[in-house]
Amino acid sequence: MLSARDGSLADKLLGYSRLNLLIIDELGYMPVSKEQANLLFRLVSMRYEKGSIILTSNYNFNEWGEIFSDQVVAAAIIDRLVHHARIFYINGTSYRLKGKLKAANNL
Repeated sequence: MLSARDGSLADKLLGYSRLNLLIIDELGYMPVSKEQANLLFRLVSMRYEKGSIILTSNYNFNEWGEIFSDQVVAAAIIDRLVHHARIFYINGTSYRLKGKLKAANNL
């Protein structure tokens, strides 16, 4: 990680922790290293009860241990995220896919 090498990591985390709203989209889409999982935990902990987070994922909470390759880190992140959360489960066809299917059916 470039921020870790050039010494700006603490400043970056502090900057993200001060945002009014942090949006993390598609958690788990790309592999998450142990170092990245620990950084996410630090960030979520810094924002805990101080700033809002919107997070999307195609994974259920019981699968997060696999995403982070660490059940303990996953549980700690989930614990902080869900404490004051409103959780929305969305089932159904992808909005982008639905548009493509609709366009294909109209041909």
